[in-house]
Amino acid sequence: MLFKTAIVAALGYVGYRYFKRQPGNSEAAFATGQGGEGNFSQVRDAGPHAMADGAPQSWSKVDQRSDESFPASDPPSTY
Repeated sequence: MLFKTAIVAALGYVGYRYFKRQPGNSEAAFATGQGGEGNFSQVRDAGPHAMADGAPQSWSKVDQRSDESFPASDPPSTY
């Protein structure tokens, strides 16, 4: 039983190290040029231009104000 547990733990560790080493975009919400070394809090700029997915089909004033209010806990006053 102890031997099986040790094998499973070793395989889990090897798998963790393998996936940890894989290249990937750790800044999923950031558009190109956003984030980086100087952005220690990892908060992107407001607006559709700063989104990794690009601009949505329609972007209203409410969407803009809501995006500008993040990460604040209060919603924008224009609701």
